[in-house]
Amino acid sequence: MNKKLLISVFLCLFVFSLMAQFPVNPHRYDPYKNFKFRVKWDGKYIYGITKISPLKRSTEPVIHREGGDPSFSRVSPSCWKFEPIKLERGITQDSAFEDWANLIFQRAGDAAISLKNFRKDIIIDLLNEQGSVVKSFIVYRCWVSEYQILSELDSCGNAVAIESIVLQNEGWERDTSVTEPKEY
Repeated sequence: MNKKLLISVFLCLFVFSLMAQFPVNPHRYDPYKNFKFRVKWDGKYIYGITKISPLKRSTEPVIHREGGDPSFSRVSPSCWKFEPIKLERGITQDSAFEDWANLIFQRAGDAAISLKNFRKDIIIDLLNEQGSVVKSFIVYRCWVSEYQILSELDSCGNAVAIESIVLQNEGWERDTSVTEPKEY
């Protein structure tokens, strides 16, 4: 019985090794961590971002049925929907969040809104533990729909003050030119 168990374990390990999830780094078995990332817009990295909501898309279903078959419904794909993205960071003297949010909020009225600059493409890079970019995503035509300049303040707390923006977007895609880097 032990011999059969050993053979089964060996075969499982052999098959698993053939299905390398990391072709350049076959020694790696652990997936990438979610705590190393960076965000870029207007050609520069925005530092201090501590949290990014998930990149999520969905397709609206269209439910229909054939006239001669009233018992069953069919479901077809319809429009894509890209969820808003929330970025959070500790408050510093950097005004990147506020500057962008202010492009669509002006006290002077609608005529003062910057129609030229209020949309931006952003880049979200996922890094491995060594700090190398392992995946990169381009998010298109983002604009700030919500801006929180100051989180809740609590004299009994010991947390960092947080500012955040919510970005509406018109889709994202993975930058396929970013490939798996060699790990050392």
